[in-house]
Amino acid sequence: MLHALSAAEPLIAQGLKAPAFQYRSKKHGLLAQFDFARISDVTQHPYRVQCEQSKLTRILYDRIRDHPNFELHFTSPVVGVSQDASSVEITIGRNGSSERRSGGYLIGADGASSKVRRALGIEFEGFTWPDRLLVVSTPFDFHSVIPELTAVNYVADPDRWYFLLQIPGLWRVMFLVNEDASDERVQTLEFAQSLMAGVVPGISNYPIDHITLYKVHQRVAKTFRQGRAFLIGDAAHINNPLGGMGMNGGIHDAVNLAGRLAAVWHGKAPDAELDRFDKQRRRVTLEYIQNYTIQNKKNLESSGDEFRQSLQAISADPVRTREYLLRVSMIASLRRAEELG
Repeated sequence: MLHALSAAEPLIAQGLKAPAFQYRSKKHGLLAQFDFARISDVTQHPYRVQCEQSKLTRILYDRIRDHPNFELHFTSPVVGVSQDASSVEITIGRNGSSERRSGGYLIGADGASSKVRRALGIEFEGFTWPDRLLVVSTPFDFHSVIPELTAVNYVADPDRWYFLLQIPGLWRVMFLVNEDASDERVQTLEFAQSLMAGVVPGISNYPIDHITLYKVHQRVAKTFRQGRAFLIGDAAHINNPLGGMGMNGGIHDAVNLAGRLAAVWHGKAPDAELDRFDKQRRRVTLEYIQNYTIQNKKNLESSGDEFRQSLQAISADPVRTREYLLRVSMIASLRRAEELG
C-alpha cells in the first residue's frame, strides 16, 4: 500500500528489516521461529519493517505538502462537529479563538483520545487492561549475548513476560508491569534496571536512553461512519501493541476509505459504497486485530508449556505455517474484508 504512494522505499531506508520473528520463554528458551519468506509469493515485502510512525508521517507529508488542495495546521484542536445532508463543518481552536471549516466529508484520524469521535458522540466500546506496559530503550547489543536472536522476539513468562524489539540503533524492551508501584516509581532508572536485569542472567546496569510507561486498551468505536464523518486508525480502534497491528491497521483503514471516497467524489460509485468501509474495517478489526492481540498477551502470560506445543505443531505443518504467517502479517484480514463485500 505504501509502495503505491511512493512511501515504502524511504520508510524501509529509515527502518530495519526483520524477515523473521521468534517466540521464546524463560523456562524453555527458543520455542519457534517463523520466516516471512514462506509467504513471499503474496507480498513483495516479505518482512516486517521496524520504523517509528513519526518517520512515516513526515514521509507522507513530504509527498503532499505542495499539493494545492492540501493544508496542515498544528495546534488546532477540533472542538465541534456538525453536519447535514450535503456537508460537514468543524470548529477548531486556533490562537485563542474559534474558526469554522466546512467540506464534503470529515475523517477523524486524531488518535485514541479523538476529539472528532467524542464530538460525534460515538461510543468507544471495550476495556482497559489493569496492567501497564513499560518500554525501556537501550543501545545494548543483545545479539552479542543471546544466540540466534532475531530482531523481533516475544518471551513468555507467567511472572514477567517481555517483548524484545530491535530498531535502528536501539533495542526496545517492553515489560508487563502488574505491581502496585506508582507511575512515578515505575519510570525511574532504578526500577527499569531491575526489570532489565531479568533479560540476560548476569548482565545488569544497561545504558538506557529513555523509558516510557503507558496503559493498554482494547477498544473499538461502535461505528466507523456517521453520515459524512468517518473514523480511522487509533480514533476507531486501539489494542495492545503485541503484533504491531495498530499502525498497520490504521494504514489499512486509510487506504480502504480513501479509495471509496475518491470513487464517490468523482461520481464513479454511489454513496452506499462508503458503508462498505464500516462493514469491512470494523468487522476485521473485531475478528482479527482485537482477537489476535488479546490472545498474544494471554500466550505470553503462560508458562510456555502449552504455548510451545501449539507453536511447534504450527511450525511442523507447512500449511498451518502459511496460514499463521498470513494472519500475523494481516494479509488474511485484508482478504477477509474483501469477502465481506
